[in-house]
Amino acid sequence: MASTLLLVVVFVIDLVAFALAVAAEHRRAKASTAVNSSNETYCVYGSDIATGLGVGSLLTLMASQIIIMAVSRCMCCGKALRPGSSRAWAIALFITCWVTFIIAELCLLAGSVRNAYHTKYRTALSTNHPPSCETLRKGVFGAGAAFIVFTGIVSELYYVYYTKANDGFQPNIDAGIRMGTYK
Repeated sequence: MASTLLLVVVFVIDLVAFALAVAAEHRRAKASTAVNSSNETYCVYGSDIATGLGVGSLLTLMASQIIIMAVSRCMCCGKALRPGSSRAWAIALFITCWVTFIIAELCLLAGSVRNAYHTKYRTALSTNHPPSCETLRKGVFGAGAAFIVFTGIVSELYYVYYTKANDGFQPNIDAGIRMGTYK
């Protein structure tokens, strides 16, 4: 039977990761141009808070994944699962869970790194060639947030099907040689 407490804890952690990713999307760095005393135009970037929010989201999603995988022993350690549709669903959801998790982590990591890069450096060019003032593309943290939702749903479904396939099943291991009676 699936642990309701575990499902609630993982849901709350995934909800926090989602909220942090959405906040990072709304607070990503904005750029503006400025001119210094030697008449050079340069880019000025805003706050770097989106980087911290993105990293926080990345770490909380990782914690959620670690909890689910530790409880289910990553499906590869421990006793065998009962054959049937629950095992088939558990295997399919396990693979899907890892794929969506990796995509979400890559989106959050790429967004955090790119946002941090733009807030740390300035580009100075002459007034004849104004700088481009590139910023993080809109939607990178949003894509991470969407994949956090997918990962949360799939990981919880994986855990439910894993426990269904794992409940009370003892594989039939017969190590002896049976001898019938001879007449």
